[in-house]
Amino acid sequence: MTISNEDEFDALKEIGRIVADTLKAMGGAIEPGMTTAELDAFGRRLLEQAGARSGPELAYGFPGATCISVNEEIAHGIPGNRRIEKGDLVNIDVSAEKNGFFADTGASFTVPPVSRPIERLCRDGKRAMWTGIAQVGADKPLSGIGRAIGAFADKNRYTLVRNLASHGVGRSLHEEPSSISTWPDRSERRIMNDGLVFTVEPFLSLGAEWAEGGGDDWTLYSEPHAPTVQYEHTVVATRGGPVVVTLPG
Repeated sequence: MTISNEDEFDALKEIGRIVADTLKAMGGAIEPGMTTAELDAFGRRLLEQAGARSGPELAYGFPGATCISVNEEIAHGIPGNRRIEKGDLVNIDVSAEKNGFFADTGASFTVPPVSRPIERLCRDGKRAMWTGIAQVGADKPLSGIGRAIGAFADKNRYTLVRNLASHGVGRSLHEEPSSISTWPDRSERRIMNDGLVFTVEPFLSLGAEWAEGGGDDWTLYSEPHAPTVQYEHTVVATRGGPVVVTLPG
């Protein structure tokens, strides 16, 4: 999607704030012993109270309102009977639609106590995302995002999962530009136009380089198995730089 007027911008900001508030509240609600289904139900109530509909459920028939992935699961985890335990690494991905506009956000949360390397991974996962967002702006190359994140990962001795990419969003959950690499990609030649809406969502890891499917049609696992985090914002490329629309209000 390319923003063409202030009404569209305002509508995108509204759904962006809704998913951001939902993500923040869900992260704060995590407690040892609760199931991922219970956490998802809490998120669903928040979305519905705000007049929004789950993005993956609406677009793809996903069996849950949000994606909740624990430890070895790194994306698209199905909410269910799995109990969250102390020491877990929990990723929550919240996307939703309201009035024809979609926004997408995500973050990884720890359930104390966790090791210092995991704490550091979470801190640096956020830094990697913001390093990529800093490269966003009208008339700038999309490849700059992956180059910057790749340099950050190399400097700090992390790996990046290279088959889970950022994507366009706005009028649908996934749209053009598709497959925006959050790692260095020499084949990327596209330029960000003014008003372009898309996500920035690197998967930073202590060793994984790929996401593999498992025993269901949705859940993805790290390969090789290693702690992995994802942080995600929906952004708009403007002549003044990036505008992040998925900040809590």
